[in-house]
Amino acid sequence: MLRQILNKLPRKSSKKAENRDGAHTLYSNPPTSSRSNDSGTSKSGNLTTSFPSGNVVADVVKSYSNKNARGANMKPNGFAFSSSYEALPGFRDVPNAEKQSLFIKKLSLCCVAFDFTDPTKHLKEKEIKQQTLLELVDYVTKPNSKFSEALMQELIKMVSANLFRAFTPQPRENKVAEGFDLEEEEPSMDPAWPHLQVVYELLLRFVASPETDAKLAKRYVDHSFILKLLDLFDSEDPREREYLKTTLHRVYGKFMVHRPFIRKAINNIFYRFIFETEKHNGISELLEILGSIINGFALPLKEEHKLFLVRALIPLHKPKCLAMYHQQLSYCIMQFVEKDCKLADTVVRGLLKYWPITNSSKEVLFLSELEEVLEATQPSEFQRCMVPLFRQIAHCLNSSHFQVAERALFLWNNDHIENLIRQNRKVILPIILPALEKNARNHWNQAVHSLTLNVRKIFNELDPELFKECLLQFQEDESKDGEVTARREATWKRLEEVAAKKSASNEAVLVFGKAPPRTTSL
Repeated sequence: MLRQILNKLPRKSSKKAENRDGAHTLYSNPPTSSRSNDSGTSKSGNLTTSFPSGNVVADVVKSYSNKNARGANMKPNGFAFSSSYEALPGFRDVPNAEKQSLFIKKLSLCCVAFDFTDPTKHLKEKEIKQQTLLELVDYVTKPNSKFSEALMQELIKMVSANLFRAFTPQPRENKVAEGFDLEEEEPSMDPAWPHLQVVYELLLRFVASPETDAKLAKRYVDHSFILKLLDLFDSEDPREREYLKTTLHRVYGKFMVHRPFIRKAINNIFYRFIFETEKHNGISELLEILGSIINGFALPLKEEHKLFLVRALIPLHKPKCLAMYHQQLSYCIMQFVEKDCKLADTVVRGLLKYWPITNSSKEVLFLSELEEVLEATQPSEFQRCMVPLFRQIAHCLNSSHFQVAERALFLWNNDHIENLIRQNRKVILPIILPALEKNARNHWNQAVHSLTLNVRKIFNELDPELFKECLLQFQEDESKDGEVTARREATWKRLEEVAAKKSASNEAVLVFGKAPPRTTSL
């Protein structure tokens, strides 16, 4: 009888059994993210999810505050929390006077970071945090009273706790500096992105909100915060870089006091990328931000901005991985040229300084950018750089890589560039005619051969006398080169004969003869 009564009593669960699985042990530090390169992914700069109302959590999550503690107290991100992670009431359930206080409590709740690499851990806690973040986004979006200073401080603290983290270096990033085509590789997306995306959206809407007082917020969105935000641009997840691009641009627009610092900090990232590492995932996004910033520069341009062009933008043509950000870089360069046409000469000479010698794909990019710059160049600026410019173009015309030669010949399809060449034909034709003649005789590609004949015909019809004069000069130089070659071969033959006669002895071989004169090629 006693045994039957005892069997009916509820048994107390073992604390060891509950603690063994570690289901509610939170991580002390934010998880590190896997990084991927920008390829084949849709950009998510605008959050398309319709955010739920602030009262969702109360309906979804059941309170379990009366349960026994599971595991020891945790200290994620430096804050002490009990092991029971509870949802707070929705904003609709509290009076207006208490909403900002509840907002701060929810921010503190979201400072806890979970491990997203294991999808089986902390499912209920992750769901609570996700819904709480959505409520916060919804609250910031709706028109309310001005955000208090305490609210701003806690919001920036929560954002920092979730976003600022160290990236795990991937062996594959070495391929960037070696010039591999990373667009063909599948990106390894950050498993925490669904959670990070809402944090980014909260930060973005907070910065863009008219309720945010920039004079108060600048105390917390300070230089340290901006530098850490810029560090995140090295993320391999293109979705994160897209959000960072939009957020930093909003910060630049909102906080005018930080604008010089942001430009300087971006410069420093470029300097390290160009002259030290040649490894960074966010160069194209940073250039895209700068393209918008440069577009807003007032005229006349400050000396600081011209130095930025010379010291940062032009040297960005140097790294091997130029193709990953060339479109954005070219846009920034063109913004400067369009604002101040006198900078065209500086840009052209900068391109010539970093002109690739053995990388044909980069050479094609340079020629494309050169055409854009020349299209915006005035005759006076063109005359200052045309001699070194067309010496380089002549080398491109004779390139054995057909795409390089073809792209150089396409310059004559541009009406503005053709007019500049026509006006200065007496200087340009003597430089490029030898290259045109060699192509017309010997180039292996039929398309290049046909384009060469077309350009040759343009010059012949434009100024027959000049063309004939330059052609005669080329033939004369060619015959002289033939004589020099023949003399050189005769000298080597005589040297071989003398060496053969004295091969048995150890005597030094002296060959007397006049050394051939050095010839300079245009």
